[in-house]
Amino acid sequence: MRKTKAAGNVFSDIGFHGEEAANLLIRAQLMTVLAKFMEENELKQERAAKLFGVTQPRISDLKRGKIKLFTVDTLIEMLSKAGLGVAVKISRHQKKAA
Repeated sequence: MRKTKAAGNVFSDIGFHGEEAANLLIRAQLMTVLAKFMEENELKQERAAKLFGVTQPRISDLKRGKIKLFTVDTLIEMLSKAGLGVAVKISRHQKKAA
């Protein structure tokens, strides 16, 4: 068995590169927060859809993890409608040792 050190981004680890991996990670994190909010507040899909300002099928897509169907903007808007804020942290990329 061979071990490989994780990059800290599961999407990088499975082969996505650069900006795409970063964007996928952000979307996954936002989707997770929305799903957790629904669970904690015992929201059924229909009620969550009204609260987030989307259709029930969109909530179904969210719960099934269909990440490609959501943009960062859409997810932030849904979080905002739920009364949740989003904070952004900017950092420099670490240069890899040659």
